[in-house]
Amino acid sequence: MFDFAFMQRALAAAVLVGLLCGILGFFVVLRRLSFIGVGISHSAIGGVAIGILAGWNPLLTGAAFAVAVALGIALVSQSDYISEDTVIGVFFSGSMALGIVLFSMKSGYQQDLFSYLFGNVLAISTGELTVLACGSAVIMGVIMLTFKEHLLIAFDEEVAAAYGHKVVALNVLLLVVLALTVVIGVRLVGLLLIQALLVVPAAIAALWAANFRWQVLLAMLIGSLSGVAGLVLAYQLDIAAGAAIVLVAVALFFVTLAVRLIGRRL
Repeated sequence: MFDFAFMQRALAAAVLVGLLCGILGFFVVLRRLSFIGVGISHSAIGGVAIGILAGWNPLLTGAAFAVAVALGIALVSQSDYISEDTVIGVFFSGSMALGIVLFSMKSGYQQDLFSYLFGNVLAISTGELTVLACGSAVIMGVIMLTFKEHLLIAFDEEVAAAYGHKVVALNVLLLVVLALTVVIGVRLVGLLLIQALLVVPAAIAALWAANFRWQVLLAMLIGSLSGVAGLVLAYQLDIAAGAAIVLVAVALFFVTLAVRLIGRRL
């Protein structure tokens, strides 16, 4: 199957996105940001739709829109009048509705909408793969450079602030890279499923390792292996690649959970 050039590109994309989601997913799980990830990933649909309707690059407009939503969530959440989950729900539902309305204004929108919602990794081009690789490298570099600061904030923001760390700026930075990761993963599993890769591999790693560095490495490994296994499964069974990748990761989670539970009982 990997004699085909498009499968080689798909394999490289699956490994890259798996690595990226693994390292960022560690903080998503540790800081319980899963719902924020859902809100940002779904809201990016509005930006993608704007790009398609205006004739611009949908991934660039999707990235800009997702970052704007992430900043909006961070800003409005500072208010004492409304809870963070309510703010996320408002942005999430409004942005997704905007995207669907804009998609409906374009002829043949169903095919475009399906592609961005559920991914189409087999159609990834060399140029898109290059952008994905560069974007992944930048985001992973940012996370590694600020790893200790984010780890401290995850446990106690007040202590982190007392040590002189700019907590608000670092929180915003994490939301921005989360938004960019969502858009980078569009081609692999789509906007609706990318959240699974940001949560499931890191959740599996947390079940196996107590050391945080091992959790990060395991999450990256599991994310990549899920991508490769899902791609092979999709090719063999002729099913959607993005959904197959997510199902492999979810299956690994339940197997891991069962093993841990049985081991504890024994």
